[in-house]
Amino acid sequence: MSWHFTTDLRAFLDAAGPHLAAEPARNTAVLTTMEGAELLGWWTGPDGTTATGVLVAAPLADLTFGVVPVEAAAALVLPAGAAPATLRGERAAVEAYLAASGLPWEPVMDIRLFRLDALTPRDPAPAGRARPARAADLPLLGPWTADFAVVHRYAPQDDYTDFLTERITEDRLHVWEAPDGRPVAMAARSRTVEGQSRVHLVYTAPAERGHGYAAGVTAAISRAAAASGATEVVLFTDLANSTSNALYQRLGYRPVSDHLGVRFTEGAA
Repeated sequence: MSWHFTTDLRAFLDAAGPHLAAEPARNTAVLTTMEGAELLGWWTGPDGTTATGVLVAAPLADLTFGVVPVEAAAALVLPAGAAPATLRGERAAVEAYLAASGLPWEPVMDIRLFRLDALTPRDPAPAGRARPARAADLPLLGPWTADFAVVHRYAPQDDYTDFLTERITEDRLHVWEAPDGRPVAMAARSRTVEGQSRVHLVYTAPAERGHGYAAGVTAAISRAAAASGATEVVLFTDLANSTSNALYQRLGYRPVSDHLGVRFTEGAA
């Protein structure tokens, strides 16, 4: 039993493809970040060939576990130069790595993965309608995305134009318009990979909260994900946010697994 590492996506998929395909929802974070990753890894079981765990580093200092057995997490030793600054993944695997490595750390996020069962949109629907985002929305969506990053404790970027334009061009970002035509909320979805698509970037402008707009736009983007061919539509929520957890469950999302995100503190490298 051992870890194997590569920077070659094709080699990674050849080795770990069946494992990724067997659990696409639980492997969503790896599936949606593996393209262009700086390091890809897989754990082989007793037969020495069958992958039973996966990880991705994108960028190199930000490590993410997919489905990883506890014993594999505890045995993880990264290649030279790949010391992590952050780690996220299913709680049991992250805790096993933390205990085995002895690295000092602090919690960053306590989140839960949900998977859509049967979509149950809000009834009555919120006022307004959903529509695909357009390039003309960028001056509004950029600040919204920056605020989203701060609230969810992601490292902020100076400019989200490319990030948002990619999603707009691929019809993966929707906004909710109030009855007067003003965009008041947004939600995005990942590309569909191995039959899964992840809803993310759910945000309502602060002055517009409390009207159900997040529910409306989340239902719309969930439909779009399913229409794209996704058989598993998933999303993450902050466990500290009881409002969003309740909202997604009302829409038909059901818990899959709890995840922990940590930042390694001084001396971790």
